[in-house]
Amino acid sequence: MTTDKTGAPTTVTQEPDRFAISVDGQRVGHTEFMDHGDQRIFPHTEIDDAYGGRGLATVLVREALESTRAAGLRIVPVCPLVAGYLDRHPEFGDLVDPVTIDVKRVLARR
Repeated sequence: MTTDKTGAPTTVTQEPDRFAISVDGQRVGHTEFMDHGDQRIFPHTEIDDAYGGRGLATVLVREALESTRAAGLRIVPVCPLVAGYLDRHPEFGDLVDPVTIDVKRVLARR
């Protein structure tokens, strides 16, 4: 079981278009994704302000990226939070694709 910086248990669940994070059973944030071919595009992440500073975004993004790796997909970090995580965690570097015009077009159509 993963915990946040306060020691509270967290749960990350995958939904059709996002990974959601819950603390003590209460949903407190998510990172959205869109699968496009062999890529998983991450456009947006948010954590409820009341839960800020607890490391929840880090837990959420790490689990989302690990799931993406397990699914055999590449990572496209449109979201600045996801991009920042990837800058600090080079172990995912071999899976990262740049944000291209094609990616921007895919996002514009959603």
